[in-house]
Amino acid sequence: MLAALRERAPVCWVPALDGWLVTSRDAVVEVLDDPVAFTVDDPRFTTAAVVGPSMLSLDGDEHTRHRRPFAAGFRPSLVASQCAPATRELAAALVDAVRADGGVEVRRGLAGPLAAGVVTGILGLTGVDARVVLDWYAAIVAAVSSLSAGEPAGAAGARAAADLAAQVRRTVEDPGAGGMLAAAARPPYGLDAAEVAANAAVLMFGGIETVEGMVANAVLHVLSAPDPLQVKGSGLENAVEESLRLEPAAARVDRYATRDVVLAGVAVPAGDLVVASIGAANRDPAVFPDPDRYDPARPNARLHLAFARGPHVCVAAGLARAQAVIALEVILDLPGIRLDTAASTPPAGLVFRKADRVVVRWDV
Repeated sequence: MLAALRERAPVCWVPALDGWLVTSRDAVVEVLDDPVAFTVDDPRFTTAAVVGPSMLSLDGDEHTRHRRPFAAGFRPSLVASQCAPATRELAAALVDAVRADGGVEVRRGLAGPLAAGVVTGILGLTGVDARVVLDWYAAIVAAVSSLSAGEPAGAAGARAAADLAAQVRRTVEDPGAGGMLAAAARPPYGLDAAEVAANAAVLMFGGIETVEGMVANAVLHVLSAPDPLQVKGSGLENAVEESLRLEPAAARVDRYATRDVVLAGVAVPAGDLVVASIGAANRDPAVFPDPDRYDPARPNARLHLAFARGPHVCVAAGLARAQAVIALEVILDLPGIRLDTAASTPPAGLVFRKADRVVVRWDV
């Protein structure tokens, strides 16, 4: 359906969305690169409705103020020197815990706990373990997904956001606390506790939901390849990029037109919702030949938009990439590793694209 729309009407009014659906890569890039004409700062923005204003839902100077303290914590040098070793240690521990079982469902058994453990450690959220964080994030994701589908958010997401905010406040008020959240509340940044909490929810949201999805999808794609070990030998970095291109963990992003604008020859009135389909843009045949095929050696796979681009490009993209590559390395080291195709499911989802079940087996 997205391919047909891209060919015939790359900017198309969709009544079910009550907005414009953008499916060509060029038009999606135009939307993402222009926060003046296409903003996130709108009362309808679903994530803000659940967790409050954050770097995800603000533009201009306020966006910069909210994003700056967290961008500092995700510098490439810190990811390489601190985050990657901790990620590898946790991934190895998770695999060791199930090694004797001869198999595991990757999304729930490895990818989710890995993502939750890494993001909890980086944020420095005190007094809470990864299991509680996973419960909070699941409730917040469900609320955002419901709002995006035009349904009520429900009470669970609001309770989770409130519980997270209370824990963040205790963390930032603890003079001995370290980590990203405490740093964001101190000079030179000085975000207040509510602002830190909203951004913590966004980082959990992105750092767990999308990383869980991208790891599960990447394992599914690599183990479905004719020779997974050859993929490993030729470099897993590009294999992850191609997996992100084929099935981005976040398949759409929303913007709102601030003024009357012409997009790909179509007049979009001020105030209208503009849904940029990352999934459609990533399969645009004008950029990616044979776009529906998983090709781990695709030379331009990194041109995908799975981490968005422009001022709202994913602040932790480097860490997310590192987690996926490390998880694949650890999993592919298991003897006789293989995909249980009968027990696994393909990626699905309107907003968040991930396989519900990715079951792998190995020799014990």
